[in-house]
Amino acid sequence: MEIEQPRKEPGEEYSIVDLQTCCPEISKTTSKLHYTSDIEDLWRPEILETVKGAVDDLSNDLRALSLQIHGHPEVALQEKFAHDTLTKFMEGQGFEVTRHYLGMETAWRAAFTRGKGVSRVIGVNSEMDALPGIGHACGHNLIAVAGVGIAIAIRAALEKHDIPGTVVLLGTPAEESGNGKGKLIAKGAYNEMDACIMCHPTAGPENSTALGTTLALTSINIEFTGHTAHAAAAPWEGRNALDAAFLAYSSISLLRQQIKPSHRVHGVVYGDNWATNIIPDKARMRYFVRAPTSKELQELVARVSKCFGAAAKATACDADIQLGSTNHELRQNTALGDSFLAVARSGLGMEIGEVPEPGASTDFGNVTYILPALHPGYSIPTEPDGGNHTPAFAKSAASVEAHRVTMTVTKALAYIGVRVLEDDAYYQKVKDSFASGS
Repeated sequence: MEIEQPRKEPGEEYSIVDLQTCCPEISKTTSKLHYTSDIEDLWRPEILETVKGAVDDLSNDLRALSLQIHGHPEVALQEKFAHDTLTKFMEGQGFEVTRHYLGMETAWRAAFTRGKGVSRVIGVNSEMDALPGIGHACGHNLIAVAGVGIAIAIRAALEKHDIPGTVVLLGTPAEESGNGKGKLIAKGAYNEMDACIMCHPTAGPENSTALGTTLALTSINIEFTGHTAHAAAAPWEGRNALDAAFLAYSSISLLRQQIKPSHRVHGVVYGDNWATNIIPDKARMRYFVRAPTSKELQELVARVSKCFGAAAKATACDADIQLGSTNHELRQNTALGDSFLAVARSGLGMEIGEVPEPGASTDFGNVTYILPALHPGYSIPTEPDGGNHTPAFAKSAASVEAHRVTMTVTKALAYIGVRVLEDDAYYQKVKDSFASGS
């Protein structure tokens, strides 16, 4: 893959590195971030020192917590060990914990409030789910403890500097499959928040971080129904559901010639009790359809769906086509992003990366559509060809080096989280950014 080399604009002093990733959540920004203040001039550096100290004090405990979750990988909506382990830890830290939040078995909420009366609420997300067969190959063990560290560091700053506000940490299940955050949004979990933050690891240059967007995504589940028959004695009596599935598969493969390079369509075929001497009467398919915007996604889904319907007609089978929920593309909040990149670079010594075109998706995109939010990516050391969703990345997600850079990003996000709660003028900029769609 060829990657466009980043261009330095006149007057820019921050470091630029290439950040090539295969992570669902990290990809190229649709427009370059514009810095609105001197990147060297950090807001209230004493709060950064408080945050750094709190994370450093907690680092060994967070490392142990990360390895516990890494050693017990659980797929979407089955994150019971992670749920129990993380809620117990947050309870031990003095947070008010709600298990099985809003009726979701593995969702949870941990909150801390300083002061009385009306104040702002900063939300934080901890993801927990692993991938089937390859464990924490997207580093959600690191995301889980980053969320924990962010929330506890924010609390430390509120207490030390007597800042009123509330921090709410949500344990969000089913990011890899199931649109867990979409379900939590529908149940009102984000209604109390004034902004929300989280992060995600990926492969890339050492000690680098970047902001980017993702692709909007909709899943499609299809079941073809035909009629069984003896495959040799009377095949003409059958209607082959597997033929329907493979005709649809081939049609979509041909459709790719006429879709934009930024669009993605990919899927798999399933079956039960298939045998070579029986005409299959059932075949199932699951597809993901992705595009840079939700509007483009709707148009592409309509074209893909016609391939399934046509395949059913051609094979005299019935087709049950079910559209799943949509993950919107990430809309990074520019005001939050400016502050994050400034403190990451000038306050914590990270490199600022520019990343390729978006290649995958996250349900946090839906969060960015309803309130100001930020979702930076950061790189952890990996083996060659060992990016996200590989066994090598799962190994990297348990490394000391991965933990170390996760703690650095944790400090940066906790710092801007405190600023959301304390700085009225800054939060107005955050709101204005969200209102303008940037």
